[in-house]
Amino acid sequence: MKTKRKNNEDARLLPFCVIKAATEGDILAIHKVLNHYEGYITSLSVRRMKDKFGNVHYCVDETLRQRLQTKLLMTILNFKLIR
Repeated sequence: MKTKRKNNEDARLLPFCVIKAATEGDILAIHKVLNHYEGYITSLSVRRMKDKFGNVHYCVDETLRQRLQTKLLMTILNFKLIR
């Protein structure tokens, strides 16, 4: 018996046509992919910092965030689709 995916699961996936266009270098498709993963990249970039009084703060490490975005961009452009 086939089970149907929930609508919210389908909404989280990027359409194949967007992925294909991004691997071919389409700028708008690349922006869609980067925007899709923006929250995940930001959550990976959060670092725990302490101030001079020992208080803990969480902030986004912008250098790490930019490195992850660059890595994703390079992966998109080097990605080979197999059909």
